[in-house]
Amino acid sequence: MSVFEHHEFDGHEQVVFCHDPASGLKAIIAIHNTNLGPALGGCRMWPYASEAEALTDALRLSRGMTYKSALAGLGFGGGKSVIIGDPRRDKSEALFRAMGSYVDSLGGRYTVAEDVGISVPDVEIMARETQFVAGTSKGAGDPSPATAYGVYMGIKAAAKHRLGVDSLSGLRVAVQGVGHVGYYLCSHLAAEGAELLVADIATDSLDRVQREFDAHVVAPEAIATSAVDIYAPCALGATINDESLPKLQAKIVAGSANNQLAEARHGEALRQRGILYAPDYVINAGGVIVISHEGPAYDEAKAFTHVAKIHDTLLEIFRRADAQKVATSTAADRLAEERFRKPAAKATRAA
Repeated sequence: MSVFEHHEFDGHEQVVFCHDPASGLKAIIAIHNTNLGPALGGCRMWPYASEAEALTDALRLSRGMTYKSALAGLGFGGGKSVIIGDPRRDKSEALFRAMGSYVDSLGGRYTVAEDVGISVPDVEIMARETQFVAGTSKGAGDPSPATAYGVYMGIKAAAKHRLGVDSLSGLRVAVQGVGHVGYYLCSHLAAEGAELLVADIATDSLDRVQREFDAHVVAPEAIATSAVDIYAPCALGATINDESLPKLQAKIVAGSANNQLAEARHGEALRQRGILYAPDYVINAGGVIVISHEGPAYDEAKAFTHVAKIHDTLLEIFRRADAQKVATSTAADRLAEERFRKPAAKATRAA
């Protein structure tokens, strides 16, 4: 299939296929839109079942980054990269240096950072071959705490709008995926008195949140449809689909995972069922917001104050969706498109 005919191709400006036989690197870099500035987005490492699956992920994720940066008020465009491989056994210095070289070949059109399967040490190896790297220990570091804080603030906004409450105390929250972001999210939720149901394929991660936050462990296949107030998907995407959606019992879907809707039509399906959806690229923008503040004058407090604005952005989207009688995902798309389809001078890079 031609990339241009791919069902997730959305006028992407550039798609680069990266192959380095010596290191075993097979990767894809997708740049969706740079109207507001150079593309910024993480690198994901995952054992994709096929190259076609990897391409679909890269196209969807990079498009989401365009919308994410626009609604976060950042002077960046949308890009993303994926490496085909198992992050538990396929990592090597040679592989990440090769990836860094490919990023560098784009001349600054794309800046890479962490995503699923990629850690700070990994991007620091890439940084040996390119200056276009964010999220290193010399900068903002691991973006997971910021992402989790933004999701927490977004959940509070959703609870306020849908449930009419300012506190999460006593609410049942199902967190799917308790790795880096999911763990930090659980810490915020538990501190406010929420009751946690959790699921993950990694038993060590489950043991940690169960021990520290008195979380109830649920089977991975049952977490999305548990009887809870809020479902927070924090692993891979597409958990809102034709199979799961009719079984959802939560009143709110709000989590850190990218591409939570298997298809765009599922946003309207959630609305029809009275389930409030916090669009993923809005609620999970904390990491890229903090990274956008990197520089010699990096101020963590200022960066996290910016992250907290996710709360108000979501309230605006919820109000727009209600007024227009459309899905929250549609309202978010419209607001983002108003921003990134305008001249780049309208946006200002955080510093």
